[in-house]
Amino acid sequence: MKLAGKTALVTGGGAGIGAASALAFAEAGADVIITGLHEGDLAEVAGQIEALGRKALPIVCDVGDEVAMAALFERIARDFGRLDAVLVNAGINGVWAPIEEITPDEWDKTIRVNLRGSYLTVHHAVPLMKAHGGSIAIISSINGTRTFSTGGASAYSASKAAQMALGQMLALELARHKIRVNVICPGSIRTRIGEATFMRNVEAARHPVVFPQGAIPLNDGKAAAASEIANVVTFLASDDAKHITGTPIYVDGGQSLLI
Repeated sequence: MKLAGKTALVTGGGAGIGAASALAFAEAGADVIITGLHEGDLAEVAGQIEALGRKALPIVCDVGDEVAMAALFERIARDFGRLDAVLVNAGINGVWAPIEEITPDEWDKTIRVNLRGSYLTVHHAVPLMKAHGGSIAIISSINGTRTFSTGGASAYSASKAAQMALGQMLALELARHKIRVNVICPGSIRTRIGEATFMRNVEAARHPVVFPQGAIPLNDGKAAAASEIANVVTFLASDDAKHITGTPIYVDGGQSLLI
């Protein structure tokens, strides 16, 4: 129960990495606020959190909506009075297409969710965290930070690279308040995000790459479970990581060292 008495927020908490992390927070003793776009998914995860004996607050919220995000944090302040850990997880793959084919609206949607959503989350979280300090973890990706061979994923990769820069800038800015900011870069993870990836003529944007046998060296070529990320999230939120900030952590089984 290394997070007993703490309060954690997970954006995109209804499935995948967000759901696994929300449950890991609860198992470690924290009460958990989860946001997402699908009420049914949030209700299911909230029920699992409560079954672990922790308080859960599921809120349907678009992380790119300034008004909705302000209301979310007003609710957190009213119901919990503090915030100790934040997982900036909500994100989309968006549209993958050659740069001359991706439309401004498609580009803007990816940036809105992945980058504006990250900004709005931290922007509103920091005032609640200054009194006690805490942990902010941002879910970036190996795409845009170590690997650049994913054809057509320019908007996604740009947003993930920006999240890395944002996290490292904030690590220095917020250190005086004992708020630690780290960036987690997953490789292939078994989640549903791929179902909402829209690919169009990506072969035209892909440079030929010959992959070694087994693209994930540490796991026999298999994608990892979301729980592998959740374990890192709860570690970063604990006192075990009290001297770690501004650090990119690659949780990819060595995948990005190959591609």
